[in-house]
Amino acid sequence: MNAGSSRIVGGGGPASRGAGRTASRGAGQRQRRVAEELRHILTELLCRGECRDPALRDANITVSEVRISPDLRNATAYVMPLGGANGAEIVAALQRGAGFFRGRLARAAALRYAPQLSFALDETFDQADRIAALLVRPDVERDLSAAQAEGEAGDDAG
Repeated sequence: MNAGSSRIVGGGGPASRGAGRTASRGAGQRQRRVAEELRHILTELLCRGECRDPALRDANITVSEVRISPDLRNATAYVMPLGGANGAEIVAALQRGAGFFRGRLARAAALRYAPQLSFALDETFDQADRIAALLVRPDVERDLSAAQAEGEAGDDAG
């Protein structure tokens, strides 16, 4: 083995050749599993109304997704207040309470390190509404029905 080459711990023989690929796949699965656990914990904390910030007291907030870094040290929670009202104010209040939420996550999640939290407004709901509005436009409906008719004609001919 060359002095500059890397070595896989635990061997390096034929049985461990795919270990690097398997480990990266496992890390992604662990990321998803931890992110989902954090989402559930944050949702529960927000439902209980434990945060003292007045902007969060009576707010109904949906935690739609949590994305976590590969090293599990940083997490971004995507949130949306019910009805989308006061989104910027809610995100600012959540940012102010990020330390509080991190402490609660540390107690509830079985992780070596509690991740640094940041919050962002989830804009996927707005994008879904925009796409739905585009799909019901008359010119788009016409194009979609024409494409569908061509697909059915192609099936009959084949």
